[in-house]
Amino acid sequence: MAPPDVPLKFAFERQRICVERPGRPPELRSVPHRVRNLTAAALRDPKKRAMLLHLFWHHELQAAELMCWALLSFPDTPPSFRRGLVRIALDEMRHMQMYAEHIRSLGFKIGDFAINDWFWQRVPASESPAMFVSAMGVGFEAGNLDHGLRFASRFEEAGDLQAGRIQRTVVEEEIPHVAFGVHWLKRFAGVASFDVWRAHLVPPLSPMVMRGHPMAIEERTRAGQDEEFLARLSMWSAMWSE
Repeated sequence: MAPPDVPLKFAFERQRICVERPGRPPELRSVPHRVRNLTAAALRDPKKRAMLLHLFWHHELQAAELMCWALLSFPDTPPSFRRGLVRIALDEMRHMQMYAEHIRSLGFKIGDFAINDWFWQRVPASESPAMFVSAMGVGFEAGNLDHGLRFASRFEEAGDLQAGRIQRTVVEEEIPHVAFGVHWLKRFAGVASFDVWRAHLVPPLSPMVMRGHPMAIEERTRAGQDEEFLARLSMWSAMWSE
């Protein structure tokens, strides 16, 4: 089922609208939980693959919702920024459809597994568009490049080549999302250096939760994160204070 047409006239009205939480169907149950870092061996179980794909589906849902949240929260931002938020939200919705279809092929459906609105509990504390793009584009979506490639390999090792293809497609299509964040952090803050980015992260977010292992250096570089930024990110430790 395709998403409905974007109500552009409404979306670009210059009136701030505060949204505290998303509207959700009852089958989506948000609970405090964490999906363990599943190995390729564990992912040979179709239920565990469906559970992990459901987690990725929910990440895309939150990203789409939070792009819309930013659209409503920062009405005085440039039209090109707001149009970009709409484009990214539509990408995330298409990714959700890809995940949902494969989850159904495994014998499960959306809502069969609990969710955790971790992004929603943090990102709406962004007080400026620079803080928003720091958290979402330069932070979480860049981190998803790392996690996406790692789990693409694990799905493939587990024999689920379709899940691997979906992950690699999502990674490739989210490189422009990270580039969008880098571009607009430069526009809003003057520079997208590591220190400026870190200063704009919503407390208590830290670089520690914005990267995976290994880091997707090539993809992050294509998205505009330079060598110094990536070196600082890779070496960041919770014990440091800069």
